[in-house]
Amino acid sequence: MNSDTRSVVETRRSQQLPDSAAETLEHLLAVRVSYRSFHPDPVAEDTLDRILRTAQLTASWCNSQSWKVAITRGVGTDRLRAALTDAAISGGAEETDIPFPREYRGVHRDRRRESGFQLYNALGIERGDRTRQMQQTLENFNFFGAPHVAIIHTDEALGPYGAVDCGGYVSTFLLTAAAHGVGTIAQAALAMYPSVLREQLDLREDRTIVCGISFGYPDIEHPTNSYRTTRAPIDQVIDWIDS
Repeated sequence: MNSDTRSVVETRRSQQLPDSAAETLEHLLAVRVSYRSFHPDPVAEDTLDRILRTAQLTASWCNSQSWKVAITRGVGTDRLRAALTDAAISGGAEETDIPFPREYRGVHRDRRRESGFQLYNALGIERGDRTRQMQQTLENFNFFGAPHVAIIHTDEALGPYGAVDCGGYVSTFLLTAAAHGVGTIAQAALAMYPSVLREQLDLREDRTIVCGISFGYPDIEHPTNSYRTTRAPIDQVIDWIDS
């Protein structure tokens, strides 16, 4: 780990954590963000082991523990990065194992646009600059420079419930990583080329690829990590049924 990365990690670890379990959870949910630039230094083995052991405690339907995870490091990361980037540059779209949203409409469209505008504004990408937008899109397949990527997959026979369980696992992984000073970003984009993932990771056809998580020690100073997305107020998402 270089000195810059070490200083970032030590700063995060030195942050005063709240006293109660509820406050700690609220704190982690508040400070966890999706990072889009990482230092190349690998996550320490003991730290990664603790993250994985904690993530394995995730609740699941009938305790089926529907997830399996392929995690890259070193040459494995470089190999997968190159294969996915080549596929993305070639422009040959594939059918994903889990269909992407048919459309974003209403508030979902508005929230998605706000997030995209925040990213482009942070990078100084003008609306209509297709070249720079494509360059930033390709960063997904570069894992934003992260030293590791986790590909989450499940048994296709479990259907939507397997994917829901995997979603729970992803959430636990992200929060646990944040607790250890490790940055993450969950990426649906990494599921866009299932044939590449199956070939590179030796996954069978009966595995449903859900998503990926790029992770490592974040580059806090990078512009893509300078903004924070908003959350809808409670009264916009909760309907109380009293009678």
